Amino acid sequence: MLLTISTTYKPATDLGFLLYKHPGQVQSFEQSYGTAHVLYPEASEERCTVALLLDVDPIDLVRGRKGKAPEAFALQQYVNDRPYAASSFLSVAIADVFGTALAGKCKDRPDLAETKIPLRAELPCLPCRGGESFLRRLFEPLGYEIQATAHQLDPRFPDWGKSQYLSVVLETTVCLRDLLAHLYVLIPVMDDDKHYWVGEDEVEKLLRHAKSWLPSHPDREMITNRYLKHKRTLTRAALSRLAEEDAADPDALEESHGAEEEALEEKISLNDERLGQVLAVLRRAQARRIIDLGCGEGKLLKALMEHKEFEELLGLDVSFRALETAHRRLRLDKQPERMKDRLKLIQGSLTYRDSRMSGFDAATCIEVIEHMDEPRLKAFERVLFEFARPRMVVLTTPNSEYNCKFEGLPAGAFRHRDHRFEWTRTQFQSWCDRVASQNNYQVSFLPVGPEDPLLGPPTQMGVFSL
Repeated sequence: MLLTISTTYKPATDLGFLLYKHPGQVQSFEQSYGTAHVLYPEASEERCTVALLLDVDPIDLVRGRKGKAPEAFALQQYVNDRPYAASSFLSVAIADVFGTALAGKCKDRPDLAETKIPLRAELPCLPCRGGESFLRRLFEPLGYEIQATAHQLDPRFPDWGKSQYLSVVLETTVCLRDLLAHLYVLIPVMDDDKHYWVGEDEVEKLLRHAKSWLPSHPDREMITNRYLKHKRTLTRAALSRLAEEDAADPDALEESHGAEEEALEEKISLNDERLGQVLAVLRRAQARRIIDLGCGEGKLLKALMEHKEFEELLGLDVSFRALETAHRRLRLDKQPERMKDRLKLIQGSLTYRDSRMSGFDAATCIEVIEHMDEPRLKAFERVLFEFARPRMVVLTTPNSEYNCKFEGLPAGAFRHRDHRFEWTRTQFQSWCDRVASQNNYQVSFLPVGPEDPLLGPPTQMGVFSL
């Protein structure tokens, strides 16, 4: 059973500081089921790779099976995939061998533990009950680029098809503790099994390692259920705790912070100008079928409804409360049937592939991306530009250079307290150019709002077209 983690962060050998494992040594750690070995196949200033190799003893597994249910056949306790397939044994080894790094601690270099670095994790044999699509459902919302190759059941009999085992490569830029936490939780979720008894202490482990990312994951209920071996009482308790620790009412906080941002921009009527610009771009492009991603309370949809040339409108948002507000704002209950057929609202995530997002002339994403953690933008890019692939994408985001002109906004502060980042014009254009190049789009840029000769406009717009 093998896991390798590589980085090209310079100096790459800083990986040894983070893991508390010297690159020049081979270390072994006894486990109840065998031995865990840590070694470095490569360790240079440019690239460093650590390998966690588990030597699982099937005899030790059998000796610890008191009280377990009988196997499906007599030799299954000796003949199984546990010695080589990544499973909860690997999760236990991560917590035991890399426990300090998993906790986000680095005594000698505390700043390093908080640094996001490029990481590549490889698992040559990963059981995934649900296949590659399920793997992507788990990791893409967390911002990973994924390579997966399915193993055949038997190369001699290709008609038998593919097995549940995948060779997987995961790449992202995060703190090392986050990568380890994702692997620790999600490996047994993919396997849908654990080799040990699951009780209330497993709820505490889940909360400790997943509370920063699981509440916002689109498949949090399924992840929690599988991690706790489908024990309903534990699953309900964990989901309740996650909701309490994430926020008493996240939708209410979002509304409050959104009102603050609107008040800030109201003096220059920025929201009205933004919607007007988007509307003009869509009309010039003669778009007929439009999806508004992160539609919020439906302000853009309301403007689009007034123009009959827009034949089909779909609003998508992750917040159920925002969709309820949009439903009221658009008065959908009182609209004639032809309007109800023309406009629909659905709940969904922008970082999770969804077939309902496909087939549109244009997609709008207005003041949305800055609410995402930057590592998750990779998943958003794939969902929108690779899978949904509309003919046109209209995307806006704040120009951080303009913030100094807003009265009452402290220096260095974001316009909205939920913003994860705010980009300069150069940063935004660089991101747009890369996304367009990788997905064969053309991109142009338009200013939105009163343009300062030095600072630019308050809002920047990118228009992507095929």
